[in-house]
Amino acid sequence: MPEPRTWQLTACSAVLGLALAAGAVTAAGPWDNGQRKAERARAAATTPTGGAHHAAPRPPAGPQRPAPAPSAAGVLRALGAPDTSRPSDLATTLVPLLADPGLGTLRTASVVDVATGKQLYGEGATTPMTPASTIKIATSVAVLSALGPDHRIPTTVVASPDGRTVTLVGGGDPTLDRTRLKALADGTARALKDRGVTGVRVAYDTSLYQGPARHPIGPNDNIAPVGALMLDEGRLDNSDSGPAPRTADPASDTATAFAELLGKAGTKVQGTPTPARAPRAGTDPKTTPLARTESAPLSALVERTLTHSDNDLAEALARQTALARKQPASFAGAGKAVRAELAALGLPTTGARFADGSGLSRDDRISAALLTGLLTRAADPTRPALRPVLTGLPIGGFSGTLEGRFDTAPTTNGAGLVRAKTGTLTGVNTLAGTVVTADGRLLAFAFLAGQTASPYTAQPALDRLSAALASQG
Repeated sequence: MPEPRTWQLTACSAVLGLALAAGAVTAAGPWDNGQRKAERARAAATTPTGGAHHAAPRPPAGPQRPAPAPSAAGVLRALGAPDTSRPSDLATTLVPLLADPGLGTLRTASVVDVATGKQLYGEGATTPMTPASTIKIATSVAVLSALGPDHRIPTTVVASPDGRTVTLVGGGDPTLDRTRLKALADGTARALKDRGVTGVRVAYDTSLYQGPARHPIGPNDNIAPVGALMLDEGRLDNSDSGPAPRTADPASDTATAFAELLGKAGTKVQGTPTPARAPRAGTDPKTTPLARTESAPLSALVERTLTHSDNDLAEALARQTALARKQPASFAGAGKAVRAELAALGLPTTGARFADGSGLSRDDRISAALLTGLLTRAADPTRPALRPVLTGLPIGGFSGTLEGRFDTAPTTNGAGLVRAKTGTLTGVNTLAGTVVTADGRLLAFAFLAGQTASPYTAQPALDRLSAALASQG
């Protein structure tokens, strides 16, 4: 059973001072790369970009979108105001909203003032719950902490000492696309030509990852087999987010596409690609990479993961954390690495379980207090490497998995003010993120609901909770 409501200081974060609020709101407010960017993108976009779509699609959109959020100046003016929030104030507001039958029979909550680290409201805040896709916040914090925002994931091509075989080596980048694969093939062809090689066999190396490739949920349009080498996330259509039919063997398909491109670049390819270990790089210059391509920096990958609830990318980020922590790049190794990285940040991981990095597993467990702790760490001005966690959160009513929400919240609408990661599995609905209050403070919140009857009733109830925070102060 969830614990009684408490409003004591949490161990999630130290007292940071009001200066943090200014820095965090400036970094994460809806005016920088948030609301205005989202408005421009939405005006230009013609196709939906949803998330994992673990449950049924949302009903048709409601009334016309609300007016944009306040300007930066209007929000920042209030930052010098004293902290007038009282636990009783929030309890009066949130308790009736948490009692909404749409939230099912299990619900927990945590609301924290980011500037002070003070827990303003808690309902079972330390009780582990199934987080669904809000676990991607933990995955993102862990990889940024372990590797930094500038790290890029490589894909390389290595030649055998005799020059007769080239091996495509997967580094774990699911965002590898045909444009970059062609550049890799062109670079390989040029390097082979410089060596006087006109024909080769093609092999591919996926040994960086260990353990089962299939997610425990089995074949599913929400995720491809998890491997170190894949093209376009293994998608068989032209989509770039959301559910899609997936190939059963991403590595083989990628190697086949590479071999075709290599042939078009002027190198004769003999036979079909086969799996093999790449030669180990050594003092022999013939074993150095012939060509290399790299992903976008982790900062961009994290933002994409959170905005579009990208399951394939989330699993890749979890395995990158495992590699950084010298753990096996598997589901189990990634879970151990993520937990260790978060514990090293001083976060409360008691009872937490990271069965995967995407949140598709029902065996995942995270508390509301851990989620708000993660968000508070990401807002800490002394930890700028974690800032993409905030900037990647979808914006209520404008972007990502929140684009079609916050149209119908009564009294106070959170559109443009709420930035949050959604979570949806059958019977599980969650929402965790940040909100700018009426007096310009930044709050971190997490609301987790279990045994819900329908996302059609649970999602609006969660939206009303977070929108209510925007009216505080």
